[in-house]
Amino acid sequence: MISSKPSKKLSIVIVNYNVRHFLEHALQSVKKAAKNLDVEIFVVDNNSVDGSIEMVKNKFVKAHSPAFKEKSPHVILIENKRNIGFSKANNQAIRQAKGEYVLLLNPDTIVEEDTLKKCCEFMDRHPEAGGLGVKMIDGNGNFLPESKRGLPTPEVALYKILGISKLFPKSKIFGKYHLGYLDKDCTHEVEILSGAYFMIRKKVLDKTGLLDENYFMYGEDIDLSYRIIKAGYKNYYFADTRIIHYKGKSTSKTSANYVFMFYKAMIIFARKHFSNKKAVLFSLLINLAIYFRAFLAVLSRFIRKSILPLADISVIYTGMYFLKTYWEDNHKWVPGEYPPEFMLVAVPAYILFWLVSVYLSGGYDKPVRSSKIVQGILIGTIFISAVTNFVDQYRFSKALILLGAAWSTFSLIGLRLLIHFIRYRNFNLGSEKEKRIIIVGNEVESERVIKILQQAGISAQLVGYVSVNGVDKKTELHLGVISQIKEIIQIYDIDEIIFCSRDIPANQIIEWMTKIDSKLLDYKIVPDESDFIIGSGAKQSQGDFYDVALGIIQKSNIRNKRILDLSLSLVFSIFSPVLMWFTKNPAGFLRNNILTLTGKFSWVGFSKVGQINLPNIKKGILNPAIIYNGKKLDDKTKKRLDLLYAKDYKVTTDINLIYKGFRYLGDESA
Repeated sequence: MISSKPSKKLSIVIVNYNVRHFLEHALQSVKKAAKNLDVEIFVVDNNSVDGSIEMVKNKFVKAHSPAFKEKSPHVILIENKRNIGFSKANNQAIRQAKGEYVLLLNPDTIVEEDTLKKCCEFMDRHPEAGGLGVKMIDGNGNFLPESKRGLPTPEVALYKILGISKLFPKSKIFGKYHLGYLDKDCTHEVEILSGAYFMIRKKVLDKTGLLDENYFMYGEDIDLSYRIIKAGYKNYYFADTRIIHYKGKSTSKTSANYVFMFYKAMIIFARKHFSNKKAVLFSLLINLAIYFRAFLAVLSRFIRKSILPLADISVIYTGMYFLKTYWEDNHKWVPGEYPPEFMLVAVPAYILFWLVSVYLSGGYDKPVRSSKIVQGILIGTIFISAVTNFVDQYRFSKALILLGAAWSTFSLIGLRLLIHFIRYRNFNLGSEKEKRIIIVGNEVESERVIKILQQAGISAQLVGYVSVNGVDKKTELHLGVISQIKEIIQIYDIDEIIFCSRDIPANQIIEWMTKIDSKLLDYKIVPDESDFIIGSGAKQSQGDFYDVALGIIQKSNIRNKRILDLSLSLVFSIFSPVLMWFTKNPAGFLRNNILTLTGKFSWVGFSKVGQINLPNIKKGILNPAIIYNGKKLDDKTKKRLDLLYAKDYKVTTDINLIYKGFRYLGDESA
C-alpha cells in the first residue's frame, strides 16, 4: 500500500537532472494549467549542478520565494545527493503524494492550459482507465509517434529493429510498435504509454506497486503500462489535448550510450514479463540490436566528424604528390627522384602537423574562419621546419615544405568555399544564411525579448513583431496581428518564430505550431519573466535555447581550456618532486594533478556558491576568488566573480589565476 485516502485531485511529479531552463518553463506551464484544480507539484532533483535547485527554490518554493503567490500550487522540492535514476526518483515523490491521480511529467515539456483539467475529467468518466497519455508534439510542431505504442513483443521488436515498422508505419502487422494504423487525432485504448506524460490512478498504483527500480532510465514506462493492464485496467491515448515534448534533453538518442541503456531496459522487461522461451528469443534479438545500433551510432558519428579531415588529407596528399613530381622534373638543384620515404613517411607527418595545428587554432570550428586555417598551417609549418632540423634521415627540401604549406592553405580554404557554395549558393565563407526572426507577442514583452536576443549575441535579422491583441502602437517593428501570421511568414521569408508565453496561451502556441505549414520554420518560446528563450532547432532534435552569451562555452575556449589543463598537468607531473613543496598540501597537489590529467577536474572552475546563470563545467581546484585569498568575500561577490569569469573567459585568465594561487593547488576542489 502507498498511502491512505487521497486529499488532493492531482499530484504532479517531475524528475530533473541538469535541465534548468526546461524545468523552469515546464513549471510555469504547469502552474497555469493547475488553476482551479487541487494540485501538488513535486520536483525531484537528481544532484543537478546547473543551478536547477536554486532556481526552483527562488521561483517556485513558498518558503524561499518572496514573490510566491498563495493561489499558486505548492512545489515540494526533493534534493538527492546523487543521480539515483528515473524510477527511484519518481517513487520518492509518489510515496508522499496525496492525489487521486499521479502525473509523471518530464521537465522538457510544456502543457496546455486545459491539459490537466481535461485529463482528470477523462479519468473521472472512465473508471476502467488505469493510465492516460496525451498527444505529444516536438519543438517544431511535429507529432511524436511514441505518444501511443504497442507492447514490444519479440515480433514487434524484430520489425522495429529491422526498420520494417518504419517502412510500413500504418500496417496492423508491422506498425504495432507505434500503432501507426490508429488515427493520432482520435482517442484510443493502447497498451504502452510514454513516461514523458503518464497519468495514473493512485489506487491502481496500490495494486501494481510503484515503478520498478531495476530500470535506471528508459523502460520503466513500458513496464508500468503492462502491469496496469495485467491488474485489469486499461491504458488510453487521449487526443483532445496536447503537450510539447522537446525530447531527450538529458541523453542524445543518436548516442551509443542511449542505445545500450534503452535496449538493456528492454531485456529487463522481457525477462520479467515473458515466458522463458520468449524471453530468450527477445534477449537474443535485443542483444543483436544493441551491438548493431551501437555500431551504426559510432560509425555515423565517426563519419560526420571525420569526413572533412579525410577530405583535407586526400587533397593535401594528392597536391604534395604532384608538387614532388614537378619539383623532381623541373628544378635544377634536385639531383633525382625523392626516396619512397618522402611520400610514405614525411608527407603524412607534414599533414598530421598541419591538420592538428589547424584544429587547435579553431580551423574546424563553425563558422569557418579562413584566418584560423592560415594560422594553423603557419604554426604547423614552423613546427615541421624545427623538427626536420633534428631528423637527418627525413630532412628533405624546405622548398617543398613551403610549397606544401601554400597548397594546404589554398586547398583547405578552397574546399570549404566549395562546400559553402553548394549549401548556400554564395562565397561568403564563415557566414551562413542569416535567420529572419519575428516575435509573436505584444509590444512590451517583444521589446524584452529583443534585449534577450541582443544579450545572447544571436546573429539574426529581427524583422519585427506580431501582436496578439492588435492594440499596440503601429511602430516600424509592428508587422500585423496574429491572424495574419501566415501571410507575414510568406512575405518576409521568415525562418524562426519566437512566441511570448506571457501574451499568448500555450494551447494557442501549439495550435499555431501545428497549423503553420512550413517544414523550414523553427519555433521558440520565451517563458514569463525569464531571461532565456527555449526551442528546438530541427525536427526530432533535442531542445536548445538562447541565453546570455558566455565566452567559457565557446568551442574554442572549451578546447583550449582542456589543452591547458592537460599541458600543465604533464609539466606538473614531470617537475612534481620539486613543485609539490611549493604548495600548502603536497599530497593533495599530486592527487589533484592526476584528477585533472584524467579530466575529472579542471585547474580553474567556479566557486561552490550555487548560481543559476552559469553553465555546467568541470569542478575547479581554484576559482576566480583566489586572487582575493585572505579577504573574506560574501556569496554575492563570489557569484559576481564567477559570472565575470564565465562571460570574459580567456586561457590567459586561467594562467593568471594558477600563477597567483599556485600554493593552493593541493587544496580540495573549488
